[in-house]
Amino acid sequence: MVEHPSLPLAGIRVLDAGQVIAGPFVGQLLGDFGADVIKIERPGAGDPYRLYGPRKDGVALGWTSMARNKRSVSLDLGKPAGIDLFKDLARTCDVVIESFRPSTTERYGLTYDDLAAINPRLIVVLVSGFGQTGPYRDRAGFGTLAEAMSGFAAMTGEADGPPLLPQFPLADSVAALYAAFGTMNALYWRDARGSGRGQLIDVSLIEPLFSVLGPIATNFDQLDELPQRLGSRNGVNAPRNVYRAKDGRWIAIAASVQEIARRCFAAIGRPELIEDPRFATAKDRVAHVEEVDSIVADWVADRTREEALSTLVDAGVAAAAVMDVRDLFEDPHVEARDMIPRVEHKQLGSVRMHGVVPRLSGSPGAIRSPGPEVGEHTDEVLRELLDISDERLAQLRADQII
Repeated sequence: MVEHPSLPLAGIRVLDAGQVIAGPFVGQLLGDFGADVIKIERPGAGDPYRLYGPRKDGVALGWTSMARNKRSVSLDLGKPAGIDLFKDLARTCDVVIESFRPSTTERYGLTYDDLAAINPRLIVVLVSGFGQTGPYRDRAGFGTLAEAMSGFAAMTGEADGPPLLPQFPLADSVAALYAAFGTMNALYWRDARGSGRGQLIDVSLIEPLFSVLGPIATNFDQLDELPQRLGSRNGVNAPRNVYRAKDGRWIAIAASVQEIARRCFAAIGRPELIEDPRFATAKDRVAHVEEVDSIVADWVADRTREEALSTLVDAGVAAAAVMDVRDLFEDPHVEARDMIPRVEHKQLGSVRMHGVVPRLSGSPGAIRSPGPEVGEHTDEVLRELLDISDERLAQLRADQII
C-alpha cells in the first residue's frame, strides 16, 4: 500500500467488520482519506461481497474498489478466541464498524457498551437494516427493503407503472455516506472539542434514504400530500424530462428556474411560448406538462443528440446527454477531471474505478491500493498491533481462528 502521510485521516485506525456494502463502504470512504482500515473477513470465504457481480481471472471486480485502501485480516468471529482477538484489535483503534443484526452483535459481545468498556475513546458505527431499537431491529435488513419502505420506490417509476427499485445499492450507499459523516462528527467531538470520549453511531438503512427524499414528511403532515410517480418529470417545473433524438440517443433537460425555461423555448425556436398563459410560469407549465413535453420532444426528435445538445448548451439551457458508462469513459470532461483513475492490481494489471470524492484542495484523498486478497495482511497486522509471535500465529491458524 502506498503511504501518504499528508492525508487528513492519517493516524486514525478503523476496524471494519462490516459486511457486503453499507458497512464496508464506510470503511472505503474513511480509507480514501488516509485512515488505516483493517478489514475483518471470515477465513477462507472472506466478505460476502466477494461473491457479488462479475469476476475476471478469479478476482471479484467490485471488491477492487469496495476494499481499496484496506488491509485484510481473516478472523473467525464465530469462535470465542476470534472475538477475543477482535477486542484486542479494538483496543488499538479509533473506530469500529459493524453491520450485524443487533441480536448478533449482542451475542458476540461486541455492542457499544462491550467495546467502550475496553476502549472509552472508541467510536462504534453500527449499520443495520432497521437500527438498534424498534420492533423490526432483528429482521433481515437489505437495501431493497429500505428502498421499498423508505418511500423511495413508491414515488419512483412511470405514472401508470409499478413502484420502481434501483439497480444499484442506493440505500446502502446513502447509509454509508451518513455513517461516514457521523464518524467525522464523532472524531471532531472527541478530539477537536476535547471530550476525549467515543460514542455510538446507530445507522439504519431506511432513515438515511428517507431523509434525502425531500420534504415529503412535512408536505404530508401539512397538506396530506402523497408523492406521485411521474417518470422522469417532477411536480415543480417543466420541461424536465428525458427526450429521444433521431439517432435513438437521449438527452435530459432541466428547466429548474424560469430563465432556463425562457432560454429553452427560445433555443427551440418558440420564444413566444413563455408569454403563453399555459406556459408562462412553472405552475402553468406543470399543469400543461403534456403539451410542453410534446413540443420539446418533437424538436429533439428532429435532430441527433449532438445537434440538439449543441443548440441547447450554446443557448445556456441546462441540458446533458443521458450517458452510460461507455460514454463516461470517452467524455472529455470526465477525462479532464480524472474521474475514473487507473489503479495497479497485481493480478489484473491496470484497473479503472471511480475516483476519490469529494476533492479537497489542501489534503486530498488518494487510492493507495486496490482491494486485497482474503487475509493478505493477517500476520502483518497481528504482529504490528498485538505483537503476536510466530508460534502464536501458527497456533491460531491451526485452530482455524485466522
